[in-house]
Amino acid sequence: MKHTIAKILPLFVLVLVLAACGGQATPAPAPAAEAPSQGSGEAVSGQRTFVIVPAESKASYLVDEEFFAGALDKLGIAAGLADVVGSTQEIEGQITLNLDNLGDALGENTFTAKMNTFATDQNRRDNWIRENGPRFNDFPLATFTATSIEGAPAAYNDGEEVSFKLAGDLTVREVTQPATFDVTARLAG
Repeated sequence: MKHTIAKILPLFVLVLVLAACGGQATPAPAPAAEAPSQGSGEAVSGQRTFVIVPAESKASYLVDEEFFAGALDKLGIAAGLADVVGSTQEIEGQITLNLDNLGDALGENTFTAKMNTFATDQNRRDNWIRENGPRFNDFPLATFTATSIEGAPAAYNDGEEVSFKLAGDLTVREVTQPATFDVTARLAG
């Protein structure tokens, strides 16, 4: 009898896609108080705090998974290696940016993802990950505290989509390690 063996490597890479952050949480300096309306394309300035909009954002992980002979018969999955992505929109957090210089040092900017809500294209895989592998049911939260921005554009226009790297500390299963994530964001508000 052939057994299906799923091998999940601990390559957790969260990809924070922060599309359409909104909800300014701190008062902006006087010039920013008169900031143009969302998506006007005009230059904006000053320090502002933006809150993640979960419906327009997601956190994901990527793992290499290997299925051996018999997987097709048992699970409908071909044998071999595959990249698997699990995602959730159960995230929250905020980031404070100096829109005059996006590369400025950051304050306490924290993002939290509910790992026990990550979903892939296979319910059996999701249940195994939640209950046995990384045990997301026992350790449901991943927390990322940003400490710096790398590769940000020198200027920012309201509603413009920008890409940069966000460096900081990632805590998963009560273990904290340095991490850097690729971010695509459109800040509005």
